[in-house]
Amino acid sequence: MNSSFKKQLSQLYNDINQEIYSTGVSKQTIDIQDNRIVIFAQTKRSPLISVLSERYSELTLSVDGALAKEYKLRLKENIEKRFGVKVNTIFKDYDSTSEHACTVIYLEQSLGI
Repeated sequence: MNSSFKKQLSQLYNDINQEIYSTGVSKQTIDIQDNRIVIFAQTKRSPLISVLSERYSELTLSVDGALAKEYKLRLKENIEKRFGVKVNTIFKDYDSTSEHACTVIYLEQSLGI
């Protein structure tokens, strides 16, 4: 891994966020330790989900879950393809009130950076 890894990962994370949620990330920090990557991000809630959330909260929960699953699948596929590393699992959570997200990426091996 070279020194631009964080920059490339940051751009990849933002690109996938735009694909899935039609909005980019406004703030982002990436911390790497051994084989774990933690990404804290601030992003606006998807306008489409916001419209539904007022009257259809149960639907919104289902849509949020499905989008998060799709996001993790795309992120895993893209990380493995782009960086040639094996991703064991990805955990992701989003708090719509504060508009903060946390993503934990657990790799098979240490990045050595």
